[in-house]
Amino acid sequence: MDKANPIGILLLTFGGPDCPNAIEPFMTSIMGGRKPPAALLDKMVARYKLIGGGKSPLPEVTAQQATLLEQLLREQGVICKAYVGMLHCPPFIQDALSAMLADGIEHAVAVSLSPHFAQVTTGAYAQAIERAMHTLDAQITVNFAPGCYDYPYFIEALAEKLLTGLEQFPPAVRSEVDIIFTAHSLPVAHITDGDPYVDQLRTTATALVEALGLTHWHIAFQSKGGGQGEWLGPSVEEVMDNLAAAKRCNVLVSPIGFATDHIETLYDIDVAQRQHAATLGLNFHRAAALNTSPKFIAVLAEVVRAASK
Repeated sequence: MDKANPIGILLLTFGGPDCPNAIEPFMTSIMGGRKPPAALLDKMVARYKLIGGGKSPLPEVTAQQATLLEQLLREQGVICKAYVGMLHCPPFIQDALSAMLADGIEHAVAVSLSPHFAQVTTGAYAQAIERAMHTLDAQITVNFAPGCYDYPYFIEALAEKLLTGLEQFPPAVRSEVDIIFTAHSLPVAHITDGDPYVDQLRTTATALVEALGLTHWHIAFQSKGGGQGEWLGPSVEEVMDNLAAAKRCNVLVSPIGFATDHIETLYDIDVAQRQHAATLGLNFHRAAALNTSPKFIAVLAEVVRAASK
């Protein structure tokens, strides 16, 4: 790789609406170009209004992650420029590659902000890059960074958030809190077709359990889509139902499948799961998402360097 030219760092994410008017086009993109039914759109508008003035924090936080990552890599001697490419909202992945071309970037490292590989996330990002490269006739060499799901800094970053989350409980009960590690549900068919998603989630969860000496923990899934067929389970709500039936009282949800806050953490966990826990009489809290955690930025720098060699 020619060290005289900057390396392009392309942070890849699903996206999220950055204002109320962006909700409908965001949902239309997710639905493959079909406009969402009015009832569904109204429901999502209400949810985005509830979590933050009609928008998602994800675009802003991702931009901050890109800035911090570029700064850290430059401090480490990597000449680079970071870009953000989103699958379902501006700046789209093609927009980011177009900007790279305008800046004279010849080599790039693509970094998925989805910690665990799935075809519907990291796989879809890779396909979008291929389409954009063809459309733009771009002569950019793009290397994909490895997933960070088992990197020590990633585990340490999650552990920091989890321990801080436990501080929301009285000291006397912290060792008895049930930890629910959660991630986005996917159709089971994706896993049987070879997605390593569940195996990678288990690797992350097991590393956290070993690092922190946890004894009461569970892996669950959330935010199930509307497609047909069986989806990954159990759901967080089902795990909480079982805990309540077993007379367990304290629950901390650790969103290890979500690196950045968005509607799946701010509504699905903080509102819907919290309300379900309240009906069961559970003392419910959530560990924070990684967002701009210094250790998370550090692990992103690690995977960039690994892909730049």
